[in-house]
Amino acid sequence: MIRLFQIDAFTDTQFKGNPAAVCPLDNWLDTEVMQQIAAENNLAETAFFVQKGEYFEIRWFTPTVEVDLCGHATLASAYVLFNELGYEADTIRFYSERSGDLGVSRQNDWLTLDFPADVVAQVNITAAFADALGVAPTAIYEGKSDFMIVVESEQDIKNLEPDMSKVAQLGNRGVIVTAKGNEVDFVSRFFAPQSGIDEDPVTGSAHTTLAPYWAGVFGKSELTAKQLSQRGGDLKCQVVQDRVLISGKACKYMEGSISI
Repeated sequence: MIRLFQIDAFTDTQFKGNPAAVCPLDNWLDTEVMQQIAAENNLAETAFFVQKGEYFEIRWFTPTVEVDLCGHATLASAYVLFNELGYEADTIRFYSERSGDLGVSRQNDWLTLDFPADVVAQVNITAAFADALGVAPTAIYEGKSDFMIVVESEQDIKNLEPDMSKVAQLGNRGVIVTAKGNEVDFVSRFFAPQSGIDEDPVTGSAHTTLAPYWAGVFGKSELTAKQLSQRGGDLKCQVVQDRVLISGKACKYMEGSISI
């Protein structure tokens, strides 16, 4: 039996934020089996972790691929450790072979991810991006995993109706689309049909790209953010040198077990 939790991340309300499956393991399963579990769960991400002394190794899978970094499923994993598995310290150290050292700390009901900041390079605006997204970019950047597309307004973000077949052809893990917010510092949406997810409800890892960019625009290190998917999600971000602190809440939706 493998324990399974489903956690709504970056929200304190069930059916909001981004749902993630979390499977605590005593030892690693075969990669193929973890990928099959993620496909069966059919959520944007399933996280698996194994305790290794004072830290936890962690891996993340979409229904179709293993990914380098996932914020909301790491937040969900920390929620499970803190609230379901009796982890007593206020900081959890995770380690990923693909992304290095990752931390999650808690303060009351807020959980804060400590992730490496993304390094981006500006790229030329081409017709393929506007054609795929249905909106004209004002700037395009490429980071480690994703493209980040800056557009004119929050309303542009709300009105997006991308052609997913064309978005999938753009490459990389996915495409972040962002603009200045009306009530928060910045807003975004995230599309990744090339990774098996048409639209991700709330993408913590995307904020390792978004927060440094908007910190530079606004000239401040602490920012508020909202992801404008149908489920929606709220985040606080702080840029500290080459790290990004990404804070949000979480709540449990379901607990069960997998019979394999």
